[in-house]
Amino acid sequence: MSAAAGSYSLAGKRVWVAGHRGMVGGAIVRRLERESCEVLIADRDTLDLTDQRAVLGWMHNHRPQAVFLAAARVGGILANDSFPVDFLRDNLLIETAVFTGAESVGVEKLLFLGSSCIYPKHADQPIREEALLTGPLEPTNEWYAIAKIAGIKLAQAYRKQYGCDYISAMPTNLYGPGDNFDPAGSHVLPALIRKVHEAKQTGGTVQIWGTGTPRREFLYVDDCADACVHLMQHYSGESHINVGSGQDIAIADLARLVMEVLDYRGEIVTDPSKPDGTPRKLMDNARLRAMGWMPQVDLREGIARSYEAFLAGEGRGL
Repeated sequence: MSAAAGSYSLAGKRVWVAGHRGMVGGAIVRRLERESCEVLIADRDTLDLTDQRAVLGWMHNHRPQAVFLAAARVGGILANDSFPVDFLRDNLLIETAVFTGAESVGVEKLLFLGSSCIYPKHADQPIREEALLTGPLEPTNEWYAIAKIAGIKLAQAYRKQYGCDYISAMPTNLYGPGDNFDPAGSHVLPALIRKVHEAKQTGGTVQIWGTGTPRREFLYVDDCADACVHLMQHYSGESHINVGSGQDIAIADLARLVMEVLDYRGEIVTDPSKPDGTPRKLMDNARLRAMGWMPQVDLREGIARSYEAFLAGEGRGL
């Protein structure tokens, strides 16, 4: 049931987006509206993705032909560091259940979504796919990273043992509509949007964790969804593929950019007692670009769109 590279069409197919209520899953559902396919979804109250028996039963009943596995337990540095068991266990259970079910019902193609945190803390920049497993991970999110590495290897194992056309995409830091704006569990960009918004209301300072010097890459979530559909249609291979914008920015500069977009001229205060995380994380996107894909939304425009979503209540933690 393996599809040759460049030959897989989603038209007329039953396509399950696992994790459709999440930011990435929601963007994939939006993107699939252009593909003339039947999108399958399952709410959390009807299907527990950590329950292998339940997932297998659901897949036998609905018979998806393609799967985007975007479901995961996610969070920022604080959440990862506080709940290591949850991040490792739940993500391993989700991956195992969906992969097992997909092979059982003969899914034609599956795309597994990982994260750039799979790479070593001090990987050469920009990070190529070959950097996987070449050095120690960032300690503050290694539990989530190990679970995502296991997902990559599970896809490769099913390809090797059963000939399944399972592929993996590794997105950089994503943001956009449906993001998590809860200060206790959010990633840096949505956290900054909320902090600047609240500081603008009170006239207060904008505090950022660490020194503000680490550099991060960001990709608007709808661009990521478009890349995932592109890979589903045009890629079939063992290696995971990086998905990013190809540009990074220092956290302090990101805070200034958010303040510009939100039209606030307050003071930025760093907190060096808090961890910086990985010093720099920029993905090498040469493989994806060679397949003819490029992002469409730049960072300034994406922040503006994200702020509109925040004001409209389109996200978690609001």
